[in-house]
Amino acid sequence: MRGFVIKNCDVFGLKGEQPEFRFGHDIWVDGNRIKAITPTNPGQEGPDVEQIDGAGMLAVPGMINTHAHVPMVLLRGAAEDVPLTEWFNDYIFPMESNLTPEDVYWGALLGIAEMIEAGITYVADHYFFMDQVAEVVQTSGMRANLAWAVFEHEGVEKLKETTHFITRWQGKANGRITTWLGPHSPYLCGPEFLHTCAHVAKDLDIGVHIHAAETQEQVDASLAQYQKTPIRLLLDAGILERPTILAHCLYPTDEDLQVIADHPAGVGQAPKTYLRAGMGLRDIEQYQARGIPLGLATDGAASSSTLDLYEQMRLMALTQKFIQADARKASLGEILRIAFLGGAEVCREPEVGKLEPGYLADIVLLRQDRAASMPRLNPAANLVYALGAADVDTVICDGQVLMRGRKLLTINKAEVKQEVERRLARLVQRVPGRKVAVYPT
Repeated sequence: MRGFVIKNCDVFGLKGEQPEFRFGHDIWVDGNRIKAITPTNPGQEGPDVEQIDGAGMLAVPGMINTHAHVPMVLLRGAAEDVPLTEWFNDYIFPMESNLTPEDVYWGALLGIAEMIEAGITYVADHYFFMDQVAEVVQTSGMRANLAWAVFEHEGVEKLKETTHFITRWQGKANGRITTWLGPHSPYLCGPEFLHTCAHVAKDLDIGVHIHAAETQEQVDASLAQYQKTPIRLLLDAGILERPTILAHCLYPTDEDLQVIADHPAGVGQAPKTYLRAGMGLRDIEQYQARGIPLGLATDGAASSSTLDLYEQMRLMALTQKFIQADARKASLGEILRIAFLGGAEVCREPEVGKLEPGYLADIVLLRQDRAASMPRLNPAANLVYALGAADVDTVICDGQVLMRGRKLLTINKAEVKQEVERRLARLVQRVPGRKVAVYPT
């Protein structure tokens, strides 16, 4: 379906910081872009134009997941109710040592199926065996920024392997795939290795996706070892000269925040992970006051259980009001801007995040007929606090319909379920002394 019209839907947008809704409109798609949005006029489309019935539905931009470990859905529920150090060293890193490229392929299929069902059309993924993830992105119709996670102890040869992946897949799938460098973090990649990564990123003219300043303990350890915060390490290594996605970044100092603001960097946050891991929360106004791009993220399903940005959006709004003890904080417009435009800014994708003529046709239709979504006294409040992934009916990415009537069209979910389940017994084994990395204590 390369040219079509979505008939008689409600269209969400933002006018400045204020949510805006156009009721009873048609969205015209030509190729992979939105051509026009017009008031519904029966018969205007002509007999030869393919139609999608949007009556009663709300059209929103496809959501943008600014930081995920998509194939980690394979380990959903495998490490619960444990502190972060134990979560990494006793569970996740040992289990990840079991992964094969084929495991990652099927994990990526499951994760991308889940994200499509949740109305996510773009993901910044940071994991292993990324050729397999790229294959899934290509066939599923998603849009993605892909970074192959690498640890310093794997050496420069592993870094070179990830650069080969970058050149193989950059711009593939009709431009839906972007590839960046993925050093894991300043606590598992030292200054010299980070400096090498910065040079590679500059040579390849690409960005960097990295974890940074996730906990106060990480910041304290960095200060003790290097006399620098994690953000200062990234700055001095040259990483922040490149477009950078900073995953989590909950504990930057005031000086760090200004450094981030002065460079082409943005922050992806996943409040559900922070709540479950007892990591703490950050006042998001501290980023916004400096103009730092801020977007929603799911992190991995091993820490957040779901790849659901509607849930993350709701949690961000509620926790911000809670930690600041002020119901006026995290307004509807502010949260919706973070969810859509903020994600596009973090990932440096200026052609997504809006439903407007000329933008890429990444469109999601939400049903509004559950009892919980009635009445519509305040459509913006409904979108943040009442609607969710279960209401996603139709998903379009790059002008291609990926799901319609809750039926996935590019992924065989039954086959994925079967393949994933037959791998689980092997994947959750924890062999003493075998792990992909060691989280510093």
